[in-house]
Amino acid sequence: MNQTVPLETNSQIQVQVPSHPQWPTMTREETENLKNRIRDLLKAQDAVLVAHYYTDPELQILAEGSGGCVADSLEMARFGSEQSSRTLVVCGVRFMGETAKILNPEKRVLMPDLNATCSLDEGCPEKAFSDFCDQHPDHTVVVYANTSAAVKARSDWVVTSGIALPIVKHLAERGEKILWAPDKHLGRYVQSLTGADMLLWQGSCVVHEEFKSVALERIRRLHPDAAVLVHPESPESVIELADVVGSTTTLIRAVSKMDNQEFIVATDGGIFHKMQQLAPGKVLIEAPTAGEGATCHSCAHCPWMGMNALQNLEQVLLNGENEISIESAVQEKAVIPIRRMLDFAKSRGVGMKNRGNA
Repeated sequence: MNQTVPLETNSQIQVQVPSHPQWPTMTREETENLKNRIRDLLKAQDAVLVAHYYTDPELQILAEGSGGCVADSLEMARFGSEQSSRTLVVCGVRFMGETAKILNPEKRVLMPDLNATCSLDEGCPEKAFSDFCDQHPDHTVVVYANTSAAVKARSDWVVTSGIALPIVKHLAERGEKILWAPDKHLGRYVQSLTGADMLLWQGSCVVHEEFKSVALERIRRLHPDAAVLVHPESPESVIELADVVGSTTTLIRAVSKMDNQEFIVATDGGIFHKMQQLAPGKVLIEAPTAGEGATCHSCAHCPWMGMNALQNLEQVLLNGENEISIESAVQEKAVIPIRRMLDFAKSRGVGMKNRGNA
C-alpha cells in the first residue's frame, strides 16, 4: 500500500454564500399555466429540459413530463448528447451547464441564472488550482465534477462520487500519486477506502459541511429504527454514523430497496422528491444542520440551486439569454478527462449505469 501523504496546508478559499431566493407564491392554477407555457416554448425552440435532483420539485416534474430528464450533472450532459434537440436548458448550477456544453459543443445550452454557481466550484479558482498543480508535477490530477470547465481542462481525470472509488483504486494500483480537488471530505473518504497516496485541496460543500454528528446522534436516538443515509461530501464524523454512504443514485436506491420504513437523509433536501416518488410509503427525515442556535447558511438546500425556478426558466426561453459559452481551447482540453472517465466506466461496467451519480 502506498504511504498516505498528509493533507496540504492550502487554506480553504472563502466563498460568499448568497441568501436563499424568495420566489412569489403561485396558486396551483398559476403554476400549471406557467408549466404549460414553458412546454410550448420548449417545443417551439426545439429544446429539451434537464434538471438536477436538487432543484425545485416543480422543475423536476416539468423536466420528466416534457421529455427531458432529472439526473446528476454528468448524466444530464450525457442525456443531452443523445437528443436531437438543438437546445439544452439546464436547471442546476453553472458547472452543470458547462459540462453539458463541453460534451455537446454544437448545441445551444441555456440556464435560468448564470449566477447559480457552487461552493466547491467557487472555492477552487483556476489560477490558484493551476499553481497548486504546478507545485506537484509528479501527481495525477483528479477533479470532482463540481468544478469549472477551466479546472477540468487542467485535470487528467474527472470523477463523480459514483465512480471516484474505482478510478482512484485503479490509479493507486498503478502506483500513481494523486492530487485531488476540490472536496476534502469526499477526497478523505476515497483515500480511506483505497489507501491511495493523495494530496487534497481544502474545499467543501456548504450544504454537506453543515451536517453535525452531535445533532445527528440526537435525532437518531429519537428514530432508532431509521437508516442514516449520507453523501460522502459530508464531514468524517457524520459519515461514521451512516448506514449507507454514497452518491445520489445510491441514496435514492437505498430508500426504495431497504426494509426500513424511516430514513434520516444527510444531503440536499431536493433529493426528497425523487425518493418519495419511488418509495411513497417511506418516511424521510431531514438530517439536522448547524446544530441548535447556530446560523444556518444552507439549511440542507443549496441556495444556488434555489436560483432555478419556473419564472426565470420561462424568461430565459423567451429572451434567449444566459447561454453557456466556453473558449474552444478550454473545451478541447476539458473534454479529454471527462471522456476518459466515460470510457473507464464503459470498459469496467461500473459507476454510471443509472442516472444520478453526483
